[in-house]
Amino acid sequence: MSENESAEELKQRLGDEAYDVTQNAATERPFSGKYDDWWDDGIFVDVVDGKPLFSSTDKYDAGCGWPSFTRPIDDHNLIEEADYKLLRPRTEVRSKDANSHLGHVFNDGPTEQGGLRYCINSAALRFVPKDQLADAGYGKYLQLFD
Repeated sequence: MSENESAEELKQRLGDEAYDVTQNAATERPFSGKYDDWWDDGIFVDVVDGKPLFSSTDKYDAGCGWPSFTRPIDDHNLIEEADYKLLRPRTEVRSKDANSHLGHVFNDGPTEQGGLRYCINSAALRFVPKDQLADAGYGKYLQLFD
C-alpha cells in the first residue's frame, strides 16, 4: 500500500481474499490458491508493493496445500515474527516494506536445501514470468535462471 492509498482503495485493488490475507493475517484454504500447483519459471512478488520475495527455482511441492519455497530471494525483504495464534507457536513471515502477511516458515523443508519450508499464501503473491522480468523492472533476477 502506498502512502497515498487508503485501506479501501487497497481492498479494491487487491480483492477481498488478498486483502484479508495480507492485511488481516488470514489464511487461504489449502489447495485453493493459484500458485500451489504452479511450475512456470519466474519470481513471486508481494501483491501489495511488488517487492521480489521468492523464485520458482526455490519452489517445491511440500504437499501441504500452499506454495512452498526453500528460501526467499533476499532475506532482507522479509520479517519473521513469533505467532501464538494456534496451540503451537509458529513463525509468521511478513514482507518488510509493505508489512504484508505472507504465511509461515517451518523447519521441515528439504534438508539438502537448508531445511526450511516457507509456506506462503498464493493470495499474497503475484507471479512475474521469466520472459517478462526485464520489461517489468525485475531484469536483475534473470540471473536466477542461468
